Amino acid sequence: MLNFTSKLMAKRVFSGFRPTGKQHIGNYLGAIQNCISLQNDYDCIYCVVDIHALTTLENTERLQEDIYEMAIDWLAAGIDPQKSIIFVQSHVPQVMELHTIFSMVTPLSWLLRVPTFKEKVKMQPHNVNYGLVGYPVLMTADIALYKGEIVPVGEDQLPHLELAREIVRRFNSLFGNAFPEPQAKLTSFPLILGLDGVQKMSKSFNNYIEIAASPQGISERVMTAFTDPERKYRSDPGHPDMCNIFCLHKFFTPTRVEEIASECRTAGIGCVDCKKMLAQSISSTLEPFRERRAIIASKPNYVAEVLADGATRAEAIAKDTMKEVKEKMGLL
Repeated sequence: MLNFTSKLMAKRVFSGFRPTGKQHIGNYLGAIQNCISLQNDYDCIYCVVDIHALTTLENTERLQEDIYEMAIDWLAAGIDPQKSIIFVQSHVPQVMELHTIFSMVTPLSWLLRVPTFKEKVKMQPHNVNYGLVGYPVLMTADIALYKGEIVPVGEDQLPHLELAREIVRRFNSLFGNAFPEPQAKLTSFPLILGLDGVQKMSKSFNNYIEIAASPQGISERVMTAFTDPERKYRSDPGHPDMCNIFCLHKFFTPTRVEEIASECRTAGIGCVDCKKMLAQSISSTLEPFRERRAIIASKPNYVAEVLADGATRAEAIAKDTMKEVKEKMGLL
């Protein structure tokens, strides 16, 4: 077992992420960096929610590969298994048990009013499954099973967490206090536009840059990016505030942002020059990550061991929770 270090009296954070394979710089600048910072002050539990993924995933051929690639990126980026519990949702089966119990106390009307359910129905009208409508119940079980007290979310996710609080509150009122009502930790995730300059960076839109990409791969992707839509010729003055490439410079070339903006506005540099600088900055910033990733990848069983150890520690918490739940409900 890994030498896990718990922070005495620290509040417990729970956060779950769907397995999406290799992570891109949007994931890195937002969720991953946030997870890294939280683990210094809280007891953190980070979960790859593979069961949640099944609500929209009809082909599972790549599921295990996606879980592995996501986990290795987390570890290489700095999520530390000695500070945090990292595991796969389905490896702790008690979550399905608590999901079933919560489904018995959750009014259907609560679930049908969730905006994301209506959106998913429009996106996949051919696959409106029970898991899709019950998604918030499983999410609540994820948090409550580990007595999660804090859930990092953006403002757009607050309605989902409020529903989780309602479900927990209803259970506690019916059977006695078993769960803390999870509190939101509002997190300002930067909106990272994709290479198309329009959509949020996402694999769905094929507008992303993987953080594990080689320097050449990064350069090739950056050079495809759309830039200032009003700049037609190299001699035209640019408008950096309208350019997605300039926005990425704020994260990857922070010490030269003002210089780059000035050179762009006076046509001192062209869009190709700006892209080349960005590609170099991203590559340099991520070089330590790539080195750590290569070291981890050279250890054939390391990721599996981390996930198995995390599941063992998570299940110890889960078993205690389910014993308490069953006792309060008269099932034991």
